[in-house]
Amino acid sequence: MTGRIRVLIVDDSALMRQILGAILGSDPGIEVVGTAPDPLVAREKIKALNPDVMTLDVEMPRMDGLAFLEKVMTLRPMPVVMVSSLTEHGAEVTMKALELGAVDVFCKPTDASTGGFAAHAHELIDKVKGAAHAHVRPLGNHAPRQAPKLAVTTIYKSTDRLVAIGSSTGGVEALRDVILPLPPDSPPIVITQHIPPRFSTSFAQRLDGLAAVRVKEAADGERIVAGHVYIAPGDRHLAVRRSGAALITHVYDGPLVGGHKPSVDVLFHSVAEACGSNAVGVILTGMGRDGAEGLLKMRQAGAATLGEDESTCVVYGMPKAAFELGGVEKELPLSRIPDEILRLCRDMSRTS
Repeated sequence: MTGRIRVLIVDDSALMRQILGAILGSDPGIEVVGTAPDPLVAREKIKALNPDVMTLDVEMPRMDGLAFLEKVMTLRPMPVVMVSSLTEHGAEVTMKALELGAVDVFCKPTDASTGGFAAHAHELIDKVKGAAHAHVRPLGNHAPRQAPKLAVTTIYKSTDRLVAIGSSTGGVEALRDVILPLPPDSPPIVITQHIPPRFSTSFAQRLDGLAAVRVKEAADGERIVAGHVYIAPGDRHLAVRRSGAALITHVYDGPLVGGHKPSVDVLFHSVAEACGSNAVGVILTGMGRDGAEGLLKMRQAGAATLGEDESTCVVYGMPKAAFELGGVEKELPLSRIPDEILRLCRDMSRTS
């Protein structure tokens, strides 16, 4: 993209439009071309202004934000950053928005004043800039769906078998496409997805209701078992430790690593140390380079490593960084990754 990123702000609160506009307008790479108090006005502004990115409040008057997003992603696909509150309801609605094709979510600070937002200005600016480079597709190509289940093949009894996945921007939908096809006997999976607190709980619950495997938000000290998926809480690091013959989750607070908490690098480094060659590392769509060094560490420890191909990434950032560093053994489009994970784990079983 050349020139400044053109942004349309859609929010029913005049104060919120002013705050968001001031933050985004302070960056020389962003131009706020317009604002709208509701989706009906926004619809006309989109036609007239042709913005590169739209920020959209989750709860809107005159037309529900989700209904409006669905129309946008069907008729005029564009990068959308949802603006949500850190409430249970806000998390559920925003998860649906991400499934409908929204690129990212910005959570309103608990202190929703100008000062409260100022502390998160860089986060909002980074999310808008990342969204501007996202590859969005019409809703029909990525609407929420029940993916076909892969055939049950091998029961993975060994706690040594472990799959570690890292993702960020666009990862909510990508993870659905990886997890939903898996059979109930799949090897255990640990996931770090960059996602706000509370949203990770809602995300895990939604996946659990759709998938054949069990999906849960990881808690500290859990034994990792086959047929289960463990997702890092949105404000805690997730690592893997060995306890005798068993693998155990380690969920803990701590400083940001590479600007992130949870950090994909933290997860991958721990899996490299705990599992060595008995693991599969996967890095999916995301902005930045979190996970690149950790995936390289996994590969050096003998693990098989996969990266999502640029053709299916919403943002080809993290997989690209990992590939260029040498951490990715094979790049694949998203649709081929679930079967490849199972194939690699079956091969481990044959050789162990």
